[in-house]
Amino acid sequence: MILIVITGPTGVGKTDLSIELAEHYGTEIINADSRQIYAEMPIGTAAPTKEQMERVKHHFVATKHIGDYYSASMYEQEVLKLLDADSRENETMILSGGSMLYIDAVCNGIDDIPTIRDDIRQMMKQRLANEGLEALVEELRQLDPEYGKIVDEHNTRRVIHALEICHQTGSTYTSFRTGKKKQRPFRIIKIGLTCQRELLYERINQRVVRMIEAGLVEEVRSLLPYRCENALNTVGYKEIFKYIDGEISLDEAIRQIQSNSRQYARKQLTWYKRDEEMKWFENAKAEDIIEYINNRIGQ
Repeated sequence: MILIVITGPTGVGKTDLSIELAEHYGTEIINADSRQIYAEMPIGTAAPTKEQMERVKHHFVATKHIGDYYSASMYEQEVLKLLDADSRENETMILSGGSMLYIDAVCNGIDDIPTIRDDIRQMMKQRLANEGLEALVEELRQLDPEYGKIVDEHNTRRVIHALEICHQTGSTYTSFRTGKKKQRPFRIIKIGLTCQRELLYERINQRVVRMIEAGLVEEVRSLLPYRCENALNTVGYKEIFKYIDGEISLDEAIRQIQSNSRQYARKQLTWYKRDEEMKWFENAKAEDIIEYINNRIGQ
């Protein structure tokens, strides 16, 4: 079996290309965007439309709800089950998205980190609301000095998850991070999409405008009761929450979303460039990528 991975920075055109490839190979798409999994966030995550999902079957789109606990480890297990040769008809499947950790989990495996109990998760959620992120970062540095030195102190999800592990197991988060690559029972062909930076930034800017026009503000308003959920601690939602709170104007919120989206795209490119297995295509057409895939399959 062959898994074709389609990835690249936000706004580069992964969804449309993946659908073209899936139609060509007569197969299905596995979503690798960690936010498109949540049913309540279609606009701000640029999830595939109803029409696109009618053209090609998509997995892991709108399958969870905002309050559901979900992790890269759980995603890895569910995708591997889906790809099990004994329960699948397609000899080729497409994994498409921009969540670096999710793609790594499927291609390389993720460390065997315990699933967090509900009581620990709720306790840390409450502490975040009461004490703030800065206090929890300091606690992480005390409980796990090694990870505390390298963690992104502004990444709420990573700080909280590391502390959840510390409190649940009594061990450091570092002790579970082995980084060993796991063998997979299928071939992997990795395709990276890119384009000129100026064009990418313009596409990102225009996509944000389309999201606003499609009703992003209304979508975020509907999620106000869930604003402390980690799924909403992401670009597009944080900025609109500030607008709703009266902290900034709508124009400023749009500007911040565009700026933060461009910053995220740069982060994605930095991450992907380290992967020597990735074949990069700039402004490529579907037929160029199909030719490359067919050559690889024939090797």
